[in-house]
Amino acid sequence: MSKCLQAFRHGVCLVTLTAPGHPPWECCTAVWFNCSNHENRNGGGFLRLSESKSFAVNMFKGQISTSQVFPFPSVLNEEKLELLRELLEPCSKFFEEVNDPGKNDTLEMVEEHTMQGLKELGAFGLQVPVDLGGLGLTNTQYARLVELVGLHDLGVGITLGAHQSIGFKGILLYGNKQQKEKYLPKLATGETVAAFCLTEPSSGSDAASIRSIAVPSPCGKYYTLNGSKIWISNGGLAEIFTVFARTPMKDEKTGEVKDKITAFIVERSFGGVTNGPPEKKMGIKASNTAEVFFENVRVPAECVLGEVGEGFKVAMNILNNGRFGMAAALSGTMKGAIAKAVDHAANRTQFGSKIHSFGVIQEKIARMAMYQYVTECMAYMVSGNMDSGATDFQIEAAISKIFASEAAWKVTDECIQIMGGMGFMKDAGVERVLRDLRIFRIFEGTNDILRLFVSLNGFQNAGNQLKSLQKALKNPLGNAGLLATEITKRAKRSDVFFPSYQSVKAIEQFGEVIEELLLKHGKRIIGDGYGCVLLPPRASRSLSQGHSSAQHEKMLCETWCTEAYDRITQNIKFLRSGTSKQIFKNLRAISSAVVENGTVVAPHPLGF
Repeated sequence: MSKCLQAFRHGVCLVTLTAPGHPPWECCTAVWFNCSNHENRNGGGFLRLSESKSFAVNMFKGQISTSQVFPFPSVLNEEKLELLRELLEPCSKFFEEVNDPGKNDTLEMVEEHTMQGLKELGAFGLQVPVDLGGLGLTNTQYARLVELVGLHDLGVGITLGAHQSIGFKGILLYGNKQQKEKYLPKLATGETVAAFCLTEPSSGSDAASIRSIAVPSPCGKYYTLNGSKIWISNGGLAEIFTVFARTPMKDEKTGEVKDKITAFIVERSFGGVTNGPPEKKMGIKASNTAEVFFENVRVPAECVLGEVGEGFKVAMNILNNGRFGMAAALSGTMKGAIAKAVDHAANRTQFGSKIHSFGVIQEKIARMAMYQYVTECMAYMVSGNMDSGATDFQIEAAISKIFASEAAWKVTDECIQIMGGMGFMKDAGVERVLRDLRIFRIFEGTNDILRLFVSLNGFQNAGNQLKSLQKALKNPLGNAGLLATEITKRAKRSDVFFPSYQSVKAIEQFGEVIEELLLKHGKRIIGDGYGCVLLPPRASRSLSQGHSSAQHEKMLCETWCTEAYDRITQNIKFLRSGTSKQIFKNLRAISSAVVENGTVVAPHPLGF
């Protein structure tokens, strides 16, 4: 490592030159550095780079930016809280007395009277503006109602979520005035149901590889859409589809024609829109999943959603805006599993004692509670930031989806373990929940791909900064502004207040190992860390407000952060070791051999 980079680490001031009129400590709003290829109005050649306020983005740099995590967001005024209370009571009563999740699962559909009841509750238009027939809820209010649905029936949750979280979310985000006024009122009441059509037989996580095509007519008044989409939630129910297809576009500079993805609002009534039979699935059987076909569908030009050729951005922003709802729903699912596990543990007697008195059961219940607490923190941290106007929350939303889907599986699995044979029986209802949960690690971005999304986005941000640093270090006097800014940031690391020592140290070490590995290996290393950061702000708020649960939350926080710190430091130690390189090399070789052989390579121990 160069002496200059070592100096950055320890906050040593090498130079004191700054950009004209801009001191180096203005790192919260801009980065300034000398650049021979750019000139400003003062002729000093300084280029301004924007700084992200996202906690996760800054975490990849080993920096702590607390504006979006501390204090824990409180975004609901009394009026919004009152509306939420008014909605929660009838919704809770509906799911307890009307909806039958077991019957929905057996019938492999949501019962008609249940669908009608949900429409009457306004559940199909939770975030549609009031003047367009919806309830006009904020993201945080929406999260709380979704949590209630997740507590009771994930199959119904998928039906509602596929409709509004992704189905018509594009119209909310990108629709023009005419499109919103035409479609949202009927979608809000559930008179028409929506679906999101992105995945194709040859295109899953690689959304950019879709093959459906929409060719503009010579007159420019419509597009002819052809293609098919698979595994579409609500595919057999929907009347309105958000469809992504390739459209030929001419490059004005080169004259070359290339296909680019465009988003369309497609009505079943246009003709040429059909669907296959409902898919037979492992879980979420109550939700309708079907293949949807588009054969010579004439889509009016006014049904383009957003700009022509900007469909990939539309699709990604729809998914990014909806992922926080998954964490909220699964937080509710975990509450239900914990309640069943605790009820069983408090009433089941073995060896003369209630099983909740056994240490192994106590540890299981405690860890289940921690997983639920962290997931809940993530869901409402992201929704709170979104409601506060944050625009850079994609990484946090993706992390919350990954964490929640894996935590809910662990919690529900442990619920079955605590309940023993009773948990394995269908009547207990937990095996259905476990089956329903399995899809959450797959759809709306598989966890494996989302981990790449998180790391590549984080590394790209950190990598761009480090690339500038690498160039600047070759000419420190000519790049004094950038160097001075970075020195100030790094010097401040040890002085930043944060309610968890472990969180600070883990993030610093995380940032340092990313620096080392990025400088050496580019973007090939993957890492994560976020959950332990969100607990201290929430626990601190409970302590300051004198909640009766404050000491309990403090214990949840302390236990989780201490263990998370150990896990992170162990992972960092491994990544820095020479052993990790050999392990990754071995894994690659083992995988290649198994793939080449078509099955396991080692011969049977019996020799035949």
